Amino acid sequence: MSKWIEFVTGSLEQKKQYRQYKARMDALPEPHKTAATALHRYLMYYGGVVDGETSVVMMGDLVELWERAAADGASVRDIVGAEPVEFAETFAQSYEGAHWIDKERARLTAAISAAEHPGGAA
Repeated sequence: MSKWIEFVTGSLEQKKQYRQYKARMDALPEPHKTAATALHRYLMYYGGVVDGETSVVMMGDLVELWERAAADGASVRDIVGAEPVEFAETFAQSYEGAHWIDKERARLTAAISAAEHPGGAA
C-alpha cells in the first residue's frame, strides 16, 4: 500500500527529510533565518525543480550553508553578495534534475510542429 501512496504523492522519506531541513531553517538565528527563508522561497519559484531527490539535496545544501554562516558569524551579504538574485540563480543552476519548464518546452515544440503540419502531414 505504501508504494502506491508514494507513487501518487512522492517519496515519504523525501518529505520527512524536507520537513527536517525546514525545521532546521526555522531554527536559524536572525537575520540568517530571514535570508534563508527568502532564498528558499525564490528557489522554489525560480528553480522549478520537480524531482524530489534534487529538491531535498538543494534544500539540505541551503540549510547547511546558512547554518555554517551563522556559526562563523558571517553576515548575510558575506554569503549572497551585492546581488541576491544572481546568487540564488547561480545556486539553483548547480542542481540538475527535471524542471516544470521542461514539460512546457516540449509542449510548445509539439504545438509549433502541429501548427506547421496540420493533420499530421509532414
